[in-house]
Amino acid sequence: MARRKLVVGNWKMHGVGSDLAEIETIAASAKGYPQVDSGLCVPATLIERAVRAVPGFPIGAQDVHFADKGAHTGCLSTPMLVDAGATMVIVGHSERREAQNESDSEVRRKAEAALRAGLLTILCIGESLEVREAGQALPTVDQQLDASLPRDCPVEGLAIAYEPIWAIGTGKTATIEDISEMHSALRRRLRSAYGDAADGIRILYGGSVKPANAAEIFSVLDVDGALVGGASLKAADFLPIIEAAALKG
Repeated sequence: MARRKLVVGNWKMHGVGSDLAEIETIAASAKGYPQVDSGLCVPATLIERAVRAVPGFPIGAQDVHFADKGAHTGCLSTPMLVDAGATMVIVGHSERREAQNESDSEVRRKAEAALRAGLLTILCIGESLEVREAGQALPTVDQQLDASLPRDCPVEGLAIAYEPIWAIGTGKTATIEDISEMHSALRRRLRSAYGDAADGIRILYGGSVKPANAAEIFSVLDVDGALVGGASLKAADFLPIIEAAALKG
């Protein structure tokens, strides 16, 4: 099944008002690649301003709480994100799983809340260097995905982002064979969970995607796009990745 490529930038804890100009440049240039779905997940403080600055260009959040409201100091709900104009959200990013001790069950509840709210939901999974070197990457990620997958809602709008944590900012590199093996395994797990509906779920790669390696990565079967970190902060780096997706779409 042919799936449209999806390329989303994760700005992490970067971005203030003066960076809206960069967002405007990215959004304007992305219009040149209508065959690719693209967008940016920016800090919460920028969401509403970015939505106003680039109408029609998808802007998202980097996390969400699973409750609609309540005594959850510092958290944001799906109604709040929708009210701010967000159209997508990242859940279960490795940095939140590790630094904020998020469990698979919590990630699942967040994904379910986001999907019910109509947000494009990017669910992240991935393994550490220790797990990879122990030869347990496939079973570990398979188990993590299975425990994190939404069960109690439609999955239209769900995307999976595979993050080899060991290949992000470490100087180590995932080979094309590594990527192919993992993405094929993830597709099998999705089909086991959702049947034919799994063929509509895009699987993104999120391991230090850059202009220099994007085309080769997008050539891999079952790589349906990318979740891009540092290379999404500047149009000069992010646009070549979107262009590579367009050429491989």
